[in-house]
Amino acid sequence: MDSRFSDIILLINQARNTALRAVNSELINLYWNVGSYVSQKIESAVWGDTVVSELAKFIQNEHPEIKGFSDKNIWRMKQFYETYKAYPKLSSLLRELSWTHNLTIFSRCNTLEEKEFYLFKTQQERNTVRELDRQISSGLFERTLIGNTKLSTAMREVNQNIENNFKDGYIFEFLNLPESHSEKELQKGLIHQMRKFILELGKNFLFIDEEFKIQVGNSDFFIDLLFYHRELQCLVVFELKNDTFKPEHLGQLNFYLEALDRDVKKQNENPSIGILLCKDKDNEVVEYALSRSLSPTLVAHYKTQLPDKKLLQQKLQEIFSDHQI
Repeated sequence: MDSRFSDIILLINQARNTALRAVNSELINLYWNVGSYVSQKIESAVWGDTVVSELAKFIQNEHPEIKGFSDKNIWRMKQFYETYKAYPKLSSLLRELSWTHNLTIFSRCNTLEEKEFYLFKTQQERNTVRELDRQISSGLFERTLIGNTKLSTAMREVNQNIENNFKDGYIFEFLNLPESHSEKELQKGLIHQMRKFILELGKNFLFIDEEFKIQVGNSDFFIDLLFYHRELQCLVVFELKNDTFKPEHLGQLNFYLEALDRDVKKQNENPSIGILLCKDKDNEVVEYALSRSLSPTLVAHYKTQLPDKKLLQQKLQEIFSDHQI
């Protein structure tokens, strides 16, 4: 590409993106206003339910050039308006997302808190509709609230919002692994499905390498997976274990973090973080093991099947009920 014209291409693309955002915002405004109008007519008993079907047929017959106004879609616009009309603080956020994103969120999420969670998540990470759908199916909202993340003292000192960047458990249903699998199979699967893996981790993660080599003395050691976290500005190690967490696992992880901080970390970067990803863990054992750990480490578990969302929601309700007592 001729470098003389790169600035012009940049300006064109910026203008296109601005125009697309403006069109999308106006489309959401239109659907909101239609939903508001229909809602008020029905609420005041001026219109009965059958009028919506008559409206859809009128548009189809008299204005065939106008698309997207079937009776089903008009009801969705009404639902959209009624879902958020009492929450003006979300108004600008709704207009930053496409109609399909909004439709997915308000039709699949039960509570306002869940809807708000995915609205912000989608806006921040610029998730596609498919990625958003997968996050809802995997119960990301419930898992985030339920997650009883066990962190070492050093981990909490790295960043006050550290828990917002890591999960207590991860779902890898996209790997299609059997219940009995090796660490090497897990590693290869995650490498092969890196895009989906990063979606599950969070889009601030940048993949660096697998089997990342570090040399200490005359010996070579290999880190399973090495990432960089943009927000935390640090290296992140993922060590994979296809069995239940054992306290001795932390020794290897702490060794890797020390080597990275001495020989790989740049001067402007924060201390490296270690994630021990196990097939299962006993939270009490984890708490004991991490209580005196001097390294920023976290122990998480992974599952190879999607969770039962009803069970997650039930557990969430139990937690809230316990807090109210």
